[in-house]
Amino acid sequence: MKKEVYITDYNCVTPLGFDVSSNWNALVEGKSGVGLHKIIENQEPFYASMIDSEKLDEEFNRFFDSPQKSEIRRLANDNVSFTRLEKMFLLSLKPLVERHNITEETAFILSTTKGNISLLKNKKTLPEEVFLSNLAQKIADFFGFQTKPIVVSNACVSGVMAIGVAKNMILAGKYKDAFVVAGDEISEFVISGFNSFQAIGTEICKPYDKNRDGINIGEAAAAVYITSIRDKNEKFSFKILGDSAINDANHISGPSRTGDGLFASINNAMTEAQVSAEKIDFISAHGTATIYNDEMEAIAFNRMNLQNIPLHSLKAYYGHCLGASGLLESIISMESALNKTLIPSKNFKETGTSQSLNIIKENQSAEIKYILKTASGFGGCNAAIVLEKC
Repeated sequence: MKKEVYITDYNCVTPLGFDVSSNWNALVEGKSGVGLHKIIENQEPFYASMIDSEKLDEEFNRFFDSPQKSEIRRLANDNVSFTRLEKMFLLSLKPLVERHNITEETAFILSTTKGNISLLKNKKTLPEEVFLSNLAQKIADFFGFQTKPIVVSNACVSGVMAIGVAKNMILAGKYKDAFVVAGDEISEFVISGFNSFQAIGTEICKPYDKNRDGINIGEAAAAVYITSIRDKNEKFSFKILGDSAINDANHISGPSRTGDGLFASINNAMTEAQVSAEKIDFISAHGTATIYNDEMEAIAFNRMNLQNIPLHSLKAYYGHCLGASGLLESIISMESALNKTLIPSKNFKETGTSQSLNIIKENQSAEIKYILKTASGFGGCNAAIVLEKC
């Protein structure tokens, strides 16, 4: 009998809320976490989706009021402190760790694009937490993971790739289950990088819209529990049917004009899943609201005959959360399936791509069984997964 792998639990920490239900309710109401924030001194505010630091600290102190509270005190006595990003990781993981056992056969996978890069500001030496392996080990040690952490850091496809890595390692028999956490925070480094490309939008972004003018940066943390063993008491499960990550090596920052890498990723994932285009019920796309990305995606989806499948981007709600985007958006996709509701692609009014797409314009009821989630990133990397609601 072929082994199967499932996502059976998840959580997220975003500007729209510190759990999944808060996020879902905000999305249904059309709320956006994007607003004006002054991030770089002596520069005008940017539109970005940023978690309130005071609320983050309040939630961190409130949620870790049980066994972990004493652990935090012990670490404090050992002069161990936590960065904003680490607090986001810990908060997103905590409910999952409390509901599922960690054993010597449990993998811990951390996905991020930039990690604790903000620690580099005004530093002459490299802080230990800047190294992604050390960041992952710090989070793993806090919760008592027994296996060596795995880091997935491949630009903005990291979150989607991490799901595929967990699935394939479980299928290979290396682990029985896995906790996957993804996160990135807004920093001067990231804002300056995107601003150098003149890619930052002047308003809340408009994915796929004719009048889009650029990206909004966001921050979030998200976590999922993945297992090959289904528990009869679980509230839901989504089978990971197929995954793929392809790099078309088109350009250091520009996507392929013909969507080669994304097309190949989708094709491979759907082939493994044995799901044809007409069976896909919904696409959670990358949709950064930049001219070349949105155009490339439209071309790739049309090449796969997916142009009529309902599709959205969540970037106008959350901004682009880098390595966290793919995992966060996968979670919201699964919530859509459970709630039988498609969330609109916020701010979309008029098609701004050369090929048509079936952009979701308003909340609508739908039976969702098969989900396609895609992501694309710098360096020509692309990824796709196919999920089935069980």
